Parts: sequence; structure tokens; C-alpha cells
Amino acid sequence: MTTLGAIRRQALRSLIPPPRLQLSEWIETNIRLPEGVSALPGAIRLYPYQHDIADAISDPTIERVTMVKAARLGFTTLLSGAVGAYVANEPSPIMCLLPTDSDCRDYVVSDIEPIFAASPALKGMLSTDTEDGERNTLTSKRFPGGSLKVIAARSPRNLRRHTVRILFVDEADACEPGPEGNPLRLAERRTLSYPNRKIVIGSTPLLEDTSNVLRSYAQSDQRVFEVPCRVCGGFTEILWQHIEWQPDRPETAAFRCPHCDDLIDERHKPQMVSAGRWRATRPEVVGHAGFRLNALVSLLANASWSKLAAEFIAGKDDPTELMTFANTVLAEGWAAQGAEIDDADLVARAEAFDLNAVPAEVLCITVGVDCQDDRLEATVVGWTREGAALVMGHFVIWGAFTDDGTWLELDELLRTKWKHPHGGVLKVDAAVVDAGDGDHADLVMGFCGPRLGRRVFAGKGASGTRPGFQMSRGKKAKTSRLAIIGVDVLKSAIFDRLARGNTIRFSASLPTVYFEQLASERRVIRYKRGQPSRRFERIPGKRAEALDALVYAFAARQAVTINFDQRANELATVPVTAPPSVIRSQWMSR
Repeated sequence: MTTLGAIRRQALRSLIPPPRLQLSEWIETNIRLPEGVSALPGAIRLYPYQHDIADAISDPTIERVTMVKAARLGFTTLLSGAVGAYVANEPSPIMCLLPTDSDCRDYVVSDIEPIFAASPALKGMLSTDTEDGERNTLTSKRFPGGSLKVIAARSPRNLRRHTVRILFVDEADACEPGPEGNPLRLAERRTLSYPNRKIVIGSTPLLEDTSNVLRSYAQSDQRVFEVPCRVCGGFTEILWQHIEWQPDRPETAAFRCPHCDDLIDERHKPQMVSAGRWRATRPEVVGHAGFRLNALVSLLANASWSKLAAEFIAGKDDPTELMTFANTVLAEGWAAQGAEIDDADLVARAEAFDLNAVPAEVLCITVGVDCQDDRLEATVVGWTREGAALVMGHFVIWGAFTDDGTWLELDELLRTKWKHPHGGVLKVDAAVVDAGDGDHADLVMGFCGPRLGRRVFAGKGASGTRPGFQMSRGKKAKTSRLAIIGVDVLKSAIFDRLARGNTIRFSASLPTVYFEQLASERRVIRYKRGQPSRRFERIPGKRAEALDALVYAFAARQAVTINFDQRANELATVPVTAPPSVIRSQWMSR
């Protein structure tokens, strides 16, 4: 018979809250991934290197967590799990900061909403309407005890409107400074009211000297993930310098242990990663956990050492591809070279080719046009299947900008066809004409609009980290035909190519003034409101028409997709012209 005391003890025991789970345990217990969010739907099983990152996010003694990450490591899913844990267990004002509005919408629709709907512990917590009748929106949701705001870094006004306890920042290096300064600093100020705030910053690093995430990691305890060698047991952070393969055989890629010099086959990687550990290289730092992780420890099939080696081989001669590899695979910031261009060095590189002697490897042609009041300057660039750019000609079309004859001459150039060594002919695949000057914009749009079918685009340059070529999404017919050109990104690519190799080649027919104009700007770091930013500045006394035209020719290349095998076959297959048939008139035989 149950005594009154036993009943009392049982009742009191039921009031004891369940033990606090570490975030890694809670995510694996409660989060479910639906179809479409993950290649492995169902209950999450964190990778070995993810456990400590998750637990640092939930550790009340740690205020800040910084994650320097490669792609293919599952950070965004980990972030969504952390959002769910705070919504379910510690309702608070939460903010997720992403670079753009489209990133915010995509994150909510593709990650947050599907994960909350698929996870029983979270289902219904972000309902359409709140208890007080206030309606939620796509990127602003309220729940009992808190709220979730998903905000774009490019909207500083929205940052001012909110006070939050939990701040998550994804792709911090793509969050560009605006008129009010660094959006990360603005977002962090919204957490000052909470003594128990949590700030989590993660990103693939971009540029070494302006990286937000690298700067934050430098202030942390700087943890690195080390794995044991299966032969000697020594722990090592796997770096690219430790991966070796036989010449031209990336499938043989393996890990060379720096301790015992043994070569470890990739089939042992899962065992090594499972036994891996995080080590703080600056253990004296308290309250700020920093993690740096590259894709060499990823257990995804697409991140095998052999596939990464093949990626490296394919892009090692192209600085743009090499930068992408360093950022997204090695989790390293790109160290730009060549603050200035040496025009004398470029002249010395000139080769014996031009539009009258097109090299056989050129399979695509683009044109960039810079507009001045009294002339148009057009650069013709040939492209190889490997991505090398051959500057084959630069033309100055003299004439008033408002003169129809000037534009007719440009149209004639864009319609020109050049004989290819394989027997066929090449024509202009795409062109971008500068429409950035307000006085010129209407005339440029009027010229390019009817020629969009020939991929002749009106382009307007825009600074910052943005795609090299992107069609405007303006609602008006006029702006919808305007291409936005990421001039800083393209200039960086040109400077890096010139500094690191011969993937930009020059015709000996180009005049000396062309090279002088190409070297008209320098790459500098300027500080605005205490934050570094990379800029291109004109060298006093120099003109920049050649550089601008080359930038637009590079943009035009991004506007067109070429099947190089098909193009090579087309050039080699010269149509046979049948001799004219002669019909003899019977009248002549009379």
C-alpha cells in the first residue's frame, strides 16, 4: 500500500526539471531533416567535429563562438538546430543576420520552416498567428517568450529596430559595410542589453585583409581540429600541404603524416576523423571559442581527397578558381597580390597574335566597350576552354556620343567575323557596353535593347562583393534590361591573373598607351568607421579606358555559356559550298 510519504516524494520528484542536455545531444535527439533539406533525411547525426561547436554554442560560460569554415561541413544545418533549441528551451529574442534579402527568404523557406515542420519538438512553434493576434511574416516570427528575426545585412534600418539576446551570423564575410558602418558591429550593439547574450559568427573567409570572420577568429581561443595518424598516433590538423598524389593522377591523393612521414590512404579518413579532437592554440582566451575547419576532414563523398585534388588541378592556373578553392575548400582567406600593375612588364609579355591571326585555342570572343563623350573604346578578348583570356585588339571609335554614325560603327565591329585556324569563323558571343554615366545611359540602353538577342548588354558598374555579371531585377522594362557589373570583383580577378601567371595574354598589335591605361589603378585598403575595405583607386594623371573596357569584356564572358567541344567541332566543320548549277536554255540551241 502506497504511503502518503511515498506519494509526496513521487509528486515532488515529478517537479524536478529534466537534465539540461548539451546542444549536440539535443539536436541529435530532437531535430529531423525532411526531404529536400538534406541528402540524408531523418534524425541528425552530427559529424565528430560538429559536437564541440554545438556544445560551445549552448555553453553559458562562452559568450562568443566564431567558426571559420569551408563548404560541405554542415554549418547552416547546425545553426538551424541551434535556433530550434533556443526557441524550444530558452525562448528569447533571436536574430539571424545574413548578407541579402534573398538569402534571408531562402534560409527561412529552405531550412527553418522545413526543419521546424519535420521535428516533433518544434512543430507548430512558429505558427502563422501569435496568441495576441499579431501576424507573423516570412522573416519575422513571434513565439511564446521570444521572437525570431531573419535580417539582411544590407538593411541597417532594420538592425536599429531590434534588441536581441541571441545573434547568429552566417556568411559574415559577404556582409558588406554600408553607409552606417559594419553591419556585424551594428548587430552586436543590439545585444548589449543582455548580460547572458550569445553571439555566433560563421563564414567561409573571402579576402584575407578584410575578412570579418578571420578578424573575429584572431580574437578567440583559436581551436583547430586535429586527427591521429593511424601509424604513429601523432595528432595533426590536416592541411593542403599534407595531401599528395602521383603526377596527373588525383585519384591517388593521400595524407602524408608530418610526424612519421607515412602516406595514409583515404579509406582510413573516417576512423581518423572519428578519433579527432579540438585543440585551443590560445587557451588563455576565455569566453570566446573559435573554430577553424577545412573540407579535408569532411566525410561527404564530394569532399574526398581525390575529388578535391581534381578540383585543384582544374583551377590551379586560374586565380579566380584558385581563390574559390582556397575559400571554400581550405577555409583560407585569399591573399591578393599585385597592388599595382607594371605596364612595362605587360608590354614585355606581348605575343605574335591578333584578330588577323587568331590562335587555335581561342573558341569564344567577347567585347567590352567604355563610353566617352567623343569616342567609344572597345576591347576584343578571345577565350580558351581553360579560361585564359587573350586580348586580341583594342579599337577607338572616334565620334560624338550623340552621333548615330558612332553607334553604327560600333555595331559594325560587333557584327564582324574573324577567320579561325580550324577553318570556320568566330563572331562576338557577348558584349557589355558601359551605361554607368547618367548622360550616356539612355543612348546606351537604346543601342543595346534591340540587340539583346545578340547578347549585347548595357552594363552599369557596382562596387562591393557581387557577381561579375547579373541582370537587374528592376520592375521597369528599362532597368530590367540593365546588367549590373561587379567591377571590384572583376578588377580583383584581373589583377590576380596578371600577378600570378599568364592567364591573360596580350597581342603585340596593342599600342603602348593600352598598357599604360591598363595600369591606371592600384588596389588599396581603406578604413571607414574603423573597418577595412578593399578599393581600387585611380593613379593620378592616368586614364583608365582600357582597364574599364577589359572589365566589361570579362563581364560579358560571364553572360554566355559555351559548349567548347561543340564549338570546336563547328569551327572544324567548314560547310562545303556546292558549285552553282547551270541550266542551259533551249532557246540557245535553236
